[in-house]
Amino acid sequence: MKSFDDERLGTSYQALRVTYILVPLLAGLDKFTNLLTTWSHYLSPAFARMIPMSPRSFMYLVGIVEIVAGLLVVSRRTARVGAYIVMAWLLCIAINLLTIRMFDIAVRDVAMAVGAFALARFEEVRSGAMGRVRAVRTPAGAATY
Repeated sequence: MKSFDDERLGTSYQALRVTYILVPLLAGLDKFTNLLTTWSHYLSPAFARMIPMSPRSFMYLVGIVEIVAGLLVVSRRTARVGAYIVMAWLLCIAINLLTIRMFDIAVRDVAMAVGAFALARFEEVRSGAMGRVRAVRTPAGAATY
């Protein structure tokens, strides 16, 4: 396992990791209890008409996806994939929220998606996964990678 040389990177990574484990797990579990809110109220009526089940049943399915995404982030072997899934899921939620004019919550979910993307990139660095390498020109003209 590759560690971060700078402690600030390590603590940033850990903060993101804990966030993207706990938030999907807790939100997913709450889809079955509705303790935080009645989640089906956040489903766009247009989307509700398109799905082949009741909004409540759909929220159970959403809860399962969120729990699985959080569990993927827990495992060091699947954390990168889990973070990308959380990112995509949050963007889908934001699109749904835009259709019902809940712009403030949609913006929050987009910001959370950016955090999930950052976690996925941290995971790539931690695991040594190869990403795209591109040259950056310094003011003196020398290329650095």
